[in-house]
Amino acid sequence: MRLTRAAVLTAAAALAPALVLTAPAFAADATPSSVSATAATSVSADYPVDEMSDDEVRVAIMRIIGAPTTGRAVYREAQRAMDGTIEDQRAFLKTGLRLAQAEDDRVAIFRILADPATSPAVRAAAQVALDDGSPEALRYFLEVGRYEADA
Repeated sequence: MRLTRAAVLTAAAALAPALVLTAPAFAADATPSSVSATAATSVSADYPVDEMSDDEVRVAIMRIIGAPTTGRAVYREAQRAMDGTIEDQRAFLKTGLRLAQAEDDRVAIFRILADPATSPAVRAAAQVALDDGSPEALRYFLEVGRYEADA
């Protein structure tokens, strides 16, 4: 399986210049994001995974693995997908990434709750997100809800 990763990394390195040269067309309209993990989770929303080539799927997963803000669950599941078949990799981008991100988000919320400096309002908002349990509710709390609760 390590040989497969080496081949994918080589392919990613070979495709990088082409991707960089096409990036300015998209970069002009892009706004910087404070949470780059969110960008990683939007792969399936931005690109129909079924229409991506096998190489594009692998490159997308390698970008997720290499992102500095990738959490443990996302990293673990991305590595597992890279060790599997192309169908496993597509399944990871379609659903596995979202579920692994939810696991990482849940851990982040528990860390917020464990901090003694966390305000009662933020604790209540965190508990609401955890009670809901959906990946969207967890992500919303981390990106918006905790700041709204402190306002």
